[in-house]
Amino acid sequence: MSIAPRTADAPQGPTAAPYRAEDRFLGLRIRPMTRRRIDTFRRHRRGYWSLWIFVGLFAISLFGEVLCNDRPLIVKFDGEYYFPVLVDYPETRFGGFFETATNYRDPYVRDLVKEHGWALWPLIRFSYRTINYDLKVPAPSPPSPDNWLGTDDQAKDVVANIVYGFRISVAFGFTLTILSSIIGVLVGAGSGYFGGWFDLLLQRFMEIWGSVPTLFLLIILASLITPGFWTIMALLMLFAWMGLVDLVRAEFYRARGHDYVRAARALGVADWTLIVRHVLPNAMISTVTMLPFILAGSVTTLTSLDFLGFGLPPGSPSLGNLLNQGKSQLSSPWLGISAFVILFVMLTLLVFIGEAVRDAFDPRKTQS
Repeated sequence: MSIAPRTADAPQGPTAAPYRAEDRFLGLRIRPMTRRRIDTFRRHRRGYWSLWIFVGLFAISLFGEVLCNDRPLIVKFDGEYYFPVLVDYPETRFGGFFETATNYRDPYVRDLVKEHGWALWPLIRFSYRTINYDLKVPAPSPPSPDNWLGTDDQAKDVVANIVYGFRISVAFGFTLTILSSIIGVLVGAGSGYFGGWFDLLLQRFMEIWGSVPTLFLLIILASLITPGFWTIMALLMLFAWMGLVDLVRAEFYRARGHDYVRAARALGVADWTLIVRHVLPNAMISTVTMLPFILAGSVTTLTSLDFLGFGLPPGSPSLGNLLNQGKSQLSSPWLGISAFVILFVMLTLLVFIGEAVRDAFDPRKTQS
């Protein structure tokens, strides 16, 4: 009888099943349960392709300066190469008269560059803050070969605002989701694990704090301080953390009564070790399924504040501000339609991804 050689990466023990070749990802071994969850997610075609589409759109927005900019990507002038998209050059570098930063859309500068070299421009020659002074009609102007989706009431390109606005909305949503989830998981874990007076006082505090009119409080605080990315983040964090507390608290209440938790306590395992190593991984399953929906809610909150005028500072790329202009400029339907379509696509993709993640972590659908 021949004995099969033991591989270095195979699990040890008489009952351990060896890892298959396909149970690897980026060179790392994947647990069979994780592999079944990944397979379940892939079988959810709508959510699987929504993830790739969303990642692709976000990746495009990350390169907004390369895609939409009022500066050339590369300039060759008198045999030397310049990169205006990365470095500010004075106008005197290209034969001008001023020591200030070069305005590459100035006809005089364009003629100088064309006479002594060439310039490679982005696909869209406008940034979110660029004002198009060459409009043939008053702003907001309709779609044209220069402005594919027209301009807003300040003669700024709509496509550039959408690209930059999409990036800042998703970045804001991701940051708020991660920070609020960390706080919510920690508070819910402590409440569910320890219980007693700590849980009782925390629940009463959440009942009182949750009854505060959030929107009115945000409007009042936004009128007292200068709005910005991190100030709005801090204001929303005051309430966003409560979304996961009840879910994590219920999971910890259920898990702390299991035999392995009571056995670990009897063996003298520290509470922090027990929470992090044994109870929290089980509670994170239900938490992960909620993250795409929390992200969608965070994006909607920022858009709503921008729409009401209490969001990002004036001049920032904002989908909510574009929606507000569409409401105010009913004779310019391209403003409202453009913002509505990008928000509809973004939130729909996030909901589909959330449905796929929920199915992937559903034990009824990951049974082998």
